[in-house]
Amino acid sequence: MKFHIMTLFPEMVMQGLNTSIIGRAIENQILDLKAWNIREYTKSRHKKVDDYPYGGGAGMLMQAQPVYDTFLAVKDDLKMSHCRVIYLTPQGKLFTQTEAEQLAKEEALVFLCGHYEGIDERVLEEIVTDEYSIGDYVLTGGELPAMVMVDAISRLVPGVLNNEDSATTESLHNHLLEYPQYSRPEEWEGRRVPEVLLSGHHLNISKWRMEQSILRTKEKRPDLYKKYKKVKDNPL
Repeated sequence: MKFHIMTLFPEMVMQGLNTSIIGRAIENQILDLKAWNIREYTKSRHKKVDDYPYGGGAGMLMQAQPVYDTFLAVKDDLKMSHCRVIYLTPQGKLFTQTEAEQLAKEEALVFLCGHYEGIDERVLEEIVTDEYSIGDYVLTGGELPAMVMVDAISRLVPGVLNNEDSATTESLHNHLLEYPQYSRPEEWEGRRVPEVLLSGHHLNISKWRMEQSILRTKEKRPDLYKKYKKVKDNPL
């Protein structure tokens, strides 16, 4: 799967994602990650990419031209007639695990990271296909949200995780939180590992884990529990 990120801070993106599981997947050519420096595509000899907004107001606005020319370079590199371009904005749809699962089916995704007071609306109308937010708060730029989305989506791409079951047993899969996990020793500070996990009885262990997932979700995330119950009670 290909991820192309249009940004003013390519080093931030590459350093953040070229590590751990994602880094190994890139090295093994399961994922392809490129960061495009929007500043390199400005026609300003001073590498200027922003200007004052018409109508006044605080702050500066990223101009349409450098963003659009960056997009044309990305599109040419991808050699695709159509690709999804995601703009990271607090006004976007909330990014969830369900959204990650859908986006993981794409061949390529392009992310546009804004800065300052945003980006000229005209270029957004021209190239953006999706708008996403990772939460109801404001950050200094779109790089961190883009990195969050790339990480969440990448884990669902076949071959990225060493254990393919991980993506289907962790929190938020099927609207449930993950069950409690334990490792050695069997007893620590007076606290013992639940006996069922030491029994070797896989059916009982599976049943216990599901019960714990449901209980934990009901206690910690009643909003998710309602979604789980709705799907469970109305499977069709």
